Amino acid sequence: MRTFGEAPPPPTFFERLKAGLSRSTAGLSDGLIGVIAGKKLDAATIEELEDALIGADLGPAQAARIAGEIAKGRHDAMISDFDLRRLLCREIEKVLAPAAKPLVVDGGKKPFVILVAGVNGTGKTTTIGKIAKRFRDEGAKVVLAAGDTFRAAAIEQLQVWGGRAGADVVASAPGADAAGLAFSALERARAKDADLLIIDTAGRLQNKAGLMAELEKIARVLKKLDPSAPHAVLLVLDATSGQNAISQVEAFKAAVPLTGLVMTKLDGTAKGGILVALADKFRLPIHFIGVGEQATDLQPFDAHAFARALTGAA
Repeated sequence: MRTFGEAPPPPTFFERLKAGLSRSTAGLSDGLIGVIAGKKLDAATIEELEDALIGADLGPAQAARIAGEIAKGRHDAMISDFDLRRLLCREIEKVLAPAAKPLVVDGGKKPFVILVAGVNGTGKTTTIGKIAKRFRDEGAKVVLAAGDTFRAAAIEQLQVWGGRAGADVVASAPGADAAGLAFSALERARAKDADLLIIDTAGRLQNKAGLMAELEKIARVLKKLDPSAPHAVLLVLDATSGQNAISQVEAFKAAVPLTGLVMTKLDGTAKGGILVALADKFRLPIHFIGVGEQATDLQPFDAHAFARALTGAA
């Protein structure tokens, strides 16, 4: 029991996730309740249910499958709010569970090189800082490379995060060659016997062929020092972009071999369901999700917790 005047405990990550996904939850489960309430599960209602799931950014394939699973064995029957949320949670978790894989650093590859990509505004540089702090807290020696050489602000931002995390930051003047910087950063990381090198890149628009070619060049140049590098290529996505996230994954996959996804800005978006569509379509690991600006607001992805928060299931 809390004594009078004692500060309440800080919210858990699940509580922050649930609060952050509240708009998505309202759009998903509350919208579906409106479709089903007071109706029997006949063909017309199931079609409405499928349309509502598509509207929640789950994607047509998953919408059809989930609607079919909810309808299975319940034709012409009523369904309660509790059962609807429970069934939605179960079906969404089924899709997400295979994607819930932690980011594992192979100690046999030293430094382990992570290339981080994403379009402007996804929170990419901040995400790199948060990942660096997580690994530093676990005792790893981390070097960061400020490869977004187009923006002086991005270089400064990464230097601030490097200071917070206790990570060395390799940077150059704005406008410098990003591939050359990545090469220098790998040399520095080797000299310092670092465990991990995380390379920031410019916020490339997926329709800019020249910028995509530069991303390919960075990966190619790294191989001159380490033929196996980069060992991981992460794409940072902004949850508020909704279905746009699908085209971003497709474009970046064509340029570099993506190994995992990070979804940011899940707080305050009505489009959290896009994570389900991404997991189903690309089968890529989802390593982290973010619900705020603090370092602790980026956490490893937990399929069960996300499904519960998204559907409002007990």
